[in-house]
Order: sequence, then structure tokens, then C-alpha cells
Amino acid sequence: MTSIGAAAGTVVAVAASPTHTMSKPVRPSITLVAGHGVEGDAHAGATVKHRSRVAVDPTVPNLRQVHLVHAELLVELRDRGFDIAAGVMGENVLTLGIDLLALTRATRLHFSGGPIVEITGLRNPCAQLDGLKPGLMAALIEKTVSGAIIRKAGVMGIVVRGGPIAPGCGITVDAGSSDGAPLDRV
Repeated sequence: MTSIGAAAGTVVAVAASPTHTMSKPVRPSITLVAGHGVEGDAHAGATVKHRSRVAVDPTVPNLRQVHLVHAELLVELRDRGFDIAAGVMGENVLTLGIDLLALTRATRLHFSGGPIVEITGLRNPCAQLDGLKPGLMAALIEKTVSGAIIRKAGVMGIVVRGGPIAPGCGITVDAGSSDGAPLDRV
């Protein structure tokens, strides 16, 4: 059994869109639904909803029910000349204080009030990002000295326990739930 301590992070903003658009409007709150995703969001569902994945196999489980981005990335992007607001990159939850990219697969994020999201992998930056700002996709992909690709466009997860999330909600990290595997794109 894993003990979960004090909040490690905070929700800065939440967003959802009923249509398949890159950007999602920021909302006062969203509701997570277990096994489904963000209520009213086009990417919610038990099976894949992202158009490119539906075209390959619409019966595959949806490991991309919730998209989370760390607010620190928006600051980094602003310093590089990209002024990106909350929701613009399609994230459902903008966090502060958690190094989302350093989490391992199956880590669970517990939000104050009860919702739990299990991290499934990294969001793979796509060419649609360049439609927002030319060069944005390249700014979200880096390479290590050894040539390994670092995808910085946030993480994806599934909803384990539903409930409301709003700006100001605390987030605790349950690393004990993880299988220890590094995140890969999903």
C-alpha cells in the first residue's frame, strides 16, 4: 500500500471541447468520468477517439482520455517566443508543480475531491501544432546527446475515478501505483 502525502501540484486551468479541434476552451471546471474521460470532450470514450487512431483501429482502448500539460512548459515556450495560453495545445488539465514528463507509466494523480487519473504515456507532438504557431512542433521535440527523442507536449491518462476538477485543486502523485516503466508515446 502506498502512502500519498501532501499535494505536490495544483490545477491551473481546465479545458474541454465537444468537437475535434486542436484548441479547447478553458472552463470553470470539468468532470472526469471513470473509464471514459472528460465529460463532453470529443476525445472521451472507452475506445480511441483521436481521428488518426480511429482510422487505424477504432476498437483499441482509449489510453488518451485526459491530456495534461505542465504550466512550466508554457513559460518555457514564452521564453522561446511562443505565447501559448491554457487550452490552446488541446490539454484538458494544466498543472503546476509536477514534472509530468518525469513520471513513469501507471503513476496515479489524485486530485482533491476524489478524481484519479492514471498516466499512460506521452503525447506525441503533431503537425497541427504548427497551425497554431509556426515552429511550435519543433519546439516541443528535443533530442538528447545520445539521440533519444524528448516529447514535451504533455502526458496522457485514463480516468480511474471520476469527479470534478477545477483550477486550484491540489494534485498528489502516487508513484507507488506505477509499474516503473518510462513513458513512451501513446
